[in-house]
Amino acid sequence: MSAAAVQVAARAQASGIQWTIVSPLAGLMPRGRITDVVLANEAAFREVPTVQGLLQYVIVNPLQPKTYEQARRMLQAPWCVGIKIHPEEHAYRITDHGEELFAFFEEVGAPVMTHSGCANSLPIDFVPFANRHPGAKVLLAHLGNGSGDNGRVDLQVQAVQAAKQGNLWVDTSSARSILPGLIEWGVRELGAERLLFGSDTPLYDAAMQHTRITMADLPDASKRLILRENAVKFFRLDRLPAAGFAAP
Repeated sequence: MSAAAVQVAARAQASGIQWTIVSPLAGLMPRGRITDVVLANEAAFREVPTVQGLLQYVIVNPLQPKTYEQARRMLQAPWCVGIKIHPEEHAYRITDHGEELFAFFEEVGAPVMTHSGCANSLPIDFVPFANRHPGAKVLLAHLGNGSGDNGRVDLQVQAVQAAKQGNLWVDTSSARSILPGLIEWGVRELGAERLLFGSDTPLYDAAMQHTRITMADLPDASKRLILRENAVKFFRLDRLPAAGFAAP
């Protein structure tokens, strides 16, 4: 369930994926244990720009306040394009720390990706904070993940629909994305503009996740939005060098 940075990039490139935004698993796992997020972020910060096709999420953990200042610094680098939070792996409830996190997201103006769908990260629990902080842009990961609420598949979609400021999105990086019709239903409910492709690599196979979108029963224009155009806008990828940060 892990891979070296060069393996992650190679698998993505073999599947036609130009950019993969990564964060270090050492800063997340094992679940509920104290991990040195600062140290893991620093290791990724050094390695990511040396691997063609990789970009970085800097992990912020509200239980480790040093990660806030670290994120401010790292987000100045062009290859660090966003923030990642994970209430499940870090064992805190978004309801307890959402206010400080969303205020920080709004302050730094960086896009955010969060795990969603489990007990500490129910999608609907993000909505009040998103409504109070319109400058925060948050991507709820794992369309269809509902292990925290009796296995429901509609939780992320309902949260995006409930966000009054239009500042929540959802990505497709769930094992449940292979369920027949789930991607297509998400597009009907939200419009293709609200879905971003995600692979959750190396935990899942990037080629499988990519093929699920390319073979979806959707117009080509919707596939282009999900696979590329929404991410370019959300993460401001058009400002990056097309050739990447490392020599091929």
